[in-house]
Amino acid sequence: MTSLTRVRLKPPYLLLIGAETDPTFAKTAQGIVQWCPDKVAGQLRFDGCEVDLGVPDLTLNQAADAGCGSLVLGVAPVGGVVPESWWAVIEQAARAGMDIVSGLHLRLRDRPGLAAAAEAGCARLVDVRVPPANLPVGNGKKRSGRRILTVAADCAIGKKYTALALDQSLRRAGAKSTCRATGQTGIMIAGEGIPIDSVVADFISGAAELLSPANDPDHFDVIEGQGSIFHPGYSGVALGLLHGSQPDGFVVCHDPLRERVSGWPHFTLPPLDEVIETHIRMGRRTSPDIRCIGVSVNTSRLPANERTAYLERLAEGTGLPCVDPLIDGCDALVNYILDVSGTPG
Repeated sequence: MTSLTRVRLKPPYLLLIGAETDPTFAKTAQGIVQWCPDKVAGQLRFDGCEVDLGVPDLTLNQAADAGCGSLVLGVAPVGGVVPESWWAVIEQAARAGMDIVSGLHLRLRDRPGLAAAAEAGCARLVDVRVPPANLPVGNGKKRSGRRILTVAADCAIGKKYTALALDQSLRRAGAKSTCRATGQTGIMIAGEGIPIDSVVADFISGAAELLSPANDPDHFDVIEGQGSIFHPGYSGVALGLLHGSQPDGFVVCHDPLRERVSGWPHFTLPPLDEVIETHIRMGRRTSPDIRCIGVSVNTSRLPANERTAYLERLAEGTGLPCVDPLIDGCDALVNYILDVSGTPG
């Protein structure tokens, strides 16, 4: 039987963000700090870095003296290319006994000299973005259980955070729920999943079916979305995940101030109503009764005195619960989900 990708990382972590200037591309490190703060010792930044995770700055020697177990590559730049200047530091960390953890498309063992450094330091090379073997082609057959997918008009807009927060809220409400990770950071946090964007295109929907299999009728799988069906580069993975997940409902993740595709500024983002309508239209292919069940809003860049009014206007316009999960929690989404699903809380 095909298994999920499973990882067990050695804490505490030193998060390598190098000279990154755009917080969007440091989402791996940010996610780990948000959801696993007790496992983070600090951050390793180079000259010119404009991203600060709010954790201690440590040199490699300080991290080794503090007993750091893993150096986690905390960035996910477009194309997944690690700057050449970083490799000497990564190799030094391996020789110091730190596991090297990567969620990028590259394979750590392919880097000349790194495997030898890890062997010398009795460290592991952990590639998270490796899908399981022998994945099936999706069949689109209806399966038991309930599934919720997080979607958006763009990348790095809250799909992972929303899935984690919603799963927590469902379980607090007494519902059966499992968060299904589909990206490198989610897998690092949850400990298992399938890195959907590393799956050969023909098998994406089958991988999504495997990730969220038939379950008890009142069990929820909260599936972390990837990419966007509107994205000029990553639409394929998003559509395959939508069809394979067969979600009963989806939550749209939304940034009210983002107007263009991050990293693709020549593409504007569609309005929220178009995002909802298009997901319903495309999702009906494998889930005829699919519906939008709420909007998860990243209000971090809104003025504090405008946040509540904005969410209220959005809720009135959509007729759906609209929350910022990191500020408001997801109880309003959960109440709506349990009400429309008929599942007792």
